[in-house]
Amino acid sequence: MSAFPEFQVIPAVDMQDGEVVQLVQGERGTEKTYGDPVDAARRWLDEGAEALHLVDLDGAFEGQRANGDAIDEVLETVDVPTQLGGGIRTADDAVDLLERGVDRVILGTAAVENPDIVAEISERHPDSVVVSLDAKDGEVVVEGWTEGAGISPVDAAERYAELGAAAILFTNVDVEGKLEGVAAEPVRELVEATDVPVIASGGVATLEDVRALEDAGAAAVVVGSALYEGKFTLAEAQSAIDSS
Repeated sequence: MSAFPEFQVIPAVDMQDGEVVQLVQGERGTEKTYGDPVDAARRWLDEGAEALHLVDLDGAFEGQRANGDAIDEVLETVDVPTQLGGGIRTADDAVDLLERGVDRVILGTAAVENPDIVAEISERHPDSVVVSLDAKDGEVVVEGWTEGAGISPVDAAERYAELGAAAILFTNVDVEGKLEGVAAEPVRELVEATDVPVIASGGVATLEDVRALEDAGAAAVVVGSALYEGKFTLAEAQSAIDSS
C-alpha cells in the first residue's frame, strides 16, 4: 500500500497535559516526561523521520481529546505524514482531524464498540483509518487497556480489513514501555492473517528488536521509550533496516 512502500521506523509523540510522556504498560502514574511536543516533533524530523505517531493520552483515558493545541502546533510544524490516536470517538471527530491535516486517524475503543465507524470514515476519506488493536494475553483490550473485548487480534483484524481499514496498529501490552524487547510471533501471526499493513508497537529496546519486527512482516514500527531514553538513534534504526 502506498502509505508504507517500505518498512518505516515511526517515532512516537505521546502527549499528556501538553507534555511528551512515555508510560509503562499504558498505566498512568508510570510516566516519564520529555518536554514540549513541538520540540520533540522537530527533533525527529531533523533526525530523518518519515512519519510521526501522535497520541493524545488524556483523550485515550478520558474519552475526549485534551491536547488539541499541542497537536495543532505539531501539524503546523511538520511536513511528513502523521497518524493520531487518543479520544477519537465519532466519525465527525475523525473527519475533523483529517481535514485539519492529520493523515491517518487511529481508532481503538471506538472501532471495537462500533466497527461500522471504520467504513463510515473510510468512505469519506479512503485509506485514512488505522485500527488500533491492543492485546494483553492474546485478547484485544480497550478503555485504556483496562477491559477485555473478548476477541483475538487476528479475528479483529479480519473484521476491520473488510470494513476498509488502511492499517492495523498492533500493540502488545505485555511488553509495552518496559524496554525489555518485543514479541515478534504475535506480529507475524497477524501479518499472515490479514492483507492490510500491520504497524507494530510495544517493547522495542534494541536495533535487533526493530529488525525482528521487520522480519516478522510488519509494515512499520512505532518507537517511543527507546528513542527518548537514547537506547539508539533514529538514524541508527533506519540504517539497521536498510542493511538488513
